[in-house]
Amino acid sequence: MAKQRADQLLVDRGLAESRTRAQALILAGLAFVGDRKIDKAGQQVADDAEVSVKGRDHPWVSRGGIKLDHALSHLGWDVTGAVAIDVGSSTGGFTDVLLSRGAVRVYAVDSGTNQLAWKLRQDERVIVHEQTSARILTPTHIPEPIDLIV
Repeated sequence: MAKQRADQLLVDRGLAESRTRAQALILAGLAFVGDRKIDKAGQQVADDAEVSVKGRDHPWVSRGGIKLDHALSHLGWDVTGAVAIDVGSSTGGFTDVLLSRGAVRVYAVDSGTNQLAWKLRQDERVIVHEQTSARILTPTHIPEPIDLIV
């Protein structure tokens, strides 16, 4: 019987969006083979094994979202209707939180490429500026007033 890495199996079964996300679920203790917790992302698991994820470690596309969500709650900031810039957006955890809390638009700026989560790339409220340093932003990049920079 063929075996494969636990993190890859979670992705193949549609239980995680990526191996990185699968690894986070495993580290959080939320991934199981039958009733047994998966200990390591590289653990070999039979292709036909019953695998499951019980719960979510967080609802955001990355763990960065946990930090911003907590800060906004703690400070009592309401971003409803805000236009924001997420400098160093990477996977988009901060962008995800801002949108879920009612921001009308987020400019996701990052010097890297192809890091932003697919669900955010597809969201019409997100304007993606990849391979762009925040130091060179001009009104051409951000043509409207900004309420918040994260």
